[in-house]
Amino acid sequence: MLIAFDSTQQALRAEMLLEYAEVDIDTCPTPKEITAGCALSIEFHKEDLQKVKNIILSEKVDIKGIFEKKNHQYVKMI
Repeated sequence: MLIAFDSTQQALRAEMLLEYAEVDIDTCPTPKEITAGCALSIEFHKEDLQKVKNIILSEKVDIKGIFEKKNHQYVKMI
């Protein structure tokens, strides 16, 4: 799973919040298939989706979307 952002500030904020919540994440370049205003994205495991969604919503982090890679394409889930 991957979170894309419209701003670097929100990406860094989300990274801090998710690390604090002990979610296993990787910061990576935003894939070219996803049009976003920020070059940074955050990858996480699908089993952490509900925890990630709760943090994003409760902390009001602005995101472009949460995507899942299916058949070599990113599909927007949220």
